[in-house]
Amino acid sequence: MTEPAKLDGEQVDRYSRHVILDEVGPEGQGKLLNTRVLCIGAGGLGAPIIQYLAAAGIGTIGIVDDDVVERSNLQRQVIHGDDDIGRKKVDSAEEFVNSLNPDVTVEKHDVRLDASNIEDLIADYDFVVDGTDNFATRYLVNDACTLADKPFSHGAIFKFEGQVTTFTDPDGPCYRCMFPEAPPEGMVPNCATAGVIGALPGIIGVIQATEVVKHVLGKGRSLDGRMLFYDSLDMSFDEVEIRKDPDCPVCSDSPEIESVGEVEYTQACSIPTGEGDGDEEPIAGEADD
Repeated sequence: MTEPAKLDGEQVDRYSRHVILDEVGPEGQGKLLNTRVLCIGAGGLGAPIIQYLAAAGIGTIGIVDDDVVERSNLQRQVIHGDDDIGRKKVDSAEEFVNSLNPDVTVEKHDVRLDASNIEDLIADYDFVVDGTDNFATRYLVNDACTLADKPFSHGAIFKFEGQVTTFTDPDGPCYRCMFPEAPPEGMVPNCATAGVIGALPGIIGVIQATEVVKHVLGKGRSLDGRMLFYDSLDMSFDEVEIRKDPDCPVCSDSPEIESVGEVEYTQACSIPTGEGDGDEEPIAGEADD
């Protein structure tokens, strides 16, 4: 990241509640304004992530999404409105951000993320936030970011439950350390068929946005090495330690995966050889349906 931006009078006013915090101040806000974050997905998780990163003054937000707004999205995807039905989500998201905070530049990537473009997409950003709705993309993001030493956040939701973690330590675990492979296709239903409570992605997405801000400021304890599980029916949070797998196919000393081009990113997200054992079952996620 570059040197912190200098705040003008309007920015001091806009970010005054940040500036008065000892942990932020004008210098910290300047760091936020000079930070570039890539948000993958502008749906259920992406909406609150984009909303709060923009409000916080993240200077550049890249948005990857090739979907259009549907009426069924509006119960939870809060940056889109009824007038946006049928529009590209990247266009609707850009308009929302522009109306919320003119300090923020939106870079639209109206593409389907895959192994052929992810490396180029993440290269120009300081942090990647994963709000995807399928296992194939989730493993693709993990593998590409881990191989590039790019800090990233993971979030997923299902019915009334969510999970979230952050990966910023190049020497720490990655998503495959906990979930080496996705469950077989059809074992875990998606939110389009199982449903999801509308407020749930707001909670998980805001935690992801908070992790980004803390990372940029270099303050507090992140979710590195911990998976946070939220149950909205029980109104409880639990966490599980994510231990680095010495045989992880991506982040071990002798990785089986050295390029995303080596992996078939289907629902099963198979690795070239070998299998691992995860302690927890990954839940389905939702962002763009």
